[in-house]
Amino acid sequence: MGEFDFIQDYLAPLAAPEGLGLLDDAALLTPPAGKDLVVTQDTMVEGIHFPSGEWGAGTAEKLLRVNLSDLAAKAATPWGYFLSLSLPREMDKRWLAGFAKGLEAGQQAFDWHVMGGDTTRTDGPLVISLTAMGTVPTGQMVKRSGAKSGDDVYVTGRIGDAYLGLQMALGHKVEPISGQGMMLWEEAYQRPMPRVVLRKMLRKFATASVDISDGLIADCGHIARASDASLNLDYESIPFSLPTRAWMDAQDNSLDAFKILVSAGDDFEVVFTAPLEHRDAIKKSAQIANVSVTKIGHVVMGEGVSCHKADGKILSFTRTGYTHF
Repeated sequence: MGEFDFIQDYLAPLAAPEGLGLLDDAALLTPPAGKDLVVTQDTMVEGIHFPSGEWGAGTAEKLLRVNLSDLAAKAATPWGYFLSLSLPREMDKRWLAGFAKGLEAGQQAFDWHVMGGDTTRTDGPLVISLTAMGTVPTGQMVKRSGAKSGDDVYVTGRIGDAYLGLQMALGHKVEPISGQGMMLWEEAYQRPMPRVVLRKMLRKFATASVDISDGLIADCGHIARASDASLNLDYESIPFSLPTRAWMDAQDNSLDAFKILVSAGDDFEVVFTAPLEHRDAIKKSAQIANVSVTKIGHVVMGEGVSCHKADGKILSFTRTGYTHF
């Protein structure tokens, strides 16, 4: 199958009107009136961000979801994306069709479309780069830099499920394991849920926000650094699913296991800060959206991130999150 056959057979049917049927060298974009354009880019490399040989629908859909997570943390509504593919030469029509099906599933689930991109062949691993675009009312994007001393710190969902899902995908033994845990961990790793449904709540109440891709501690550190403040987290308040907590408690050192879970990354939840007077409104908004939102700490003057146990002990971390370099 040639490059243009692949584009017209599999990608063009998924294109937004702004993509001009993927027949041109560029897209034509006019942001809606009264909206700012939010743009983010992410790259996934086979063997680093997903296991080698996993080229099909699951990888494509996860790619869309992790980029949507970036938009969700900025309180943006998804609009469209540009896709760049460097395809291994041995990737055949069956894999390409599966990849396109994954894109289609991700588009239908979150009502957005491909607008353009590029394709090429490589002698190396599969490399996928996606540029995602969303919109927010003018001036309402939630940045990393707005946290203020006295703010509460919140996180959506649960931490650590995706890490255990990755361990299973890599063929590592995960004990104890149950049917519930297996399904939960696989779903968290393969199909993370971008919290775009909370975008209006974040616009209204959040002072700073980031999605958790590198790890809870590391990404809290991004807010702390950008806001010139310190985030103090409560060890006992970090939310874990029952299967993940059972795994943590079963390890030889549960505290070391905790440190792994909060620094592993791939959670694609949202951590945000908000003034304490909004606690009730945030709780109500989360209930309406049917998304778990947990208060896990507060913002103080200072720098960096600290995690406190009930006895006042501050945990030390040799590794706070994933780094590419």
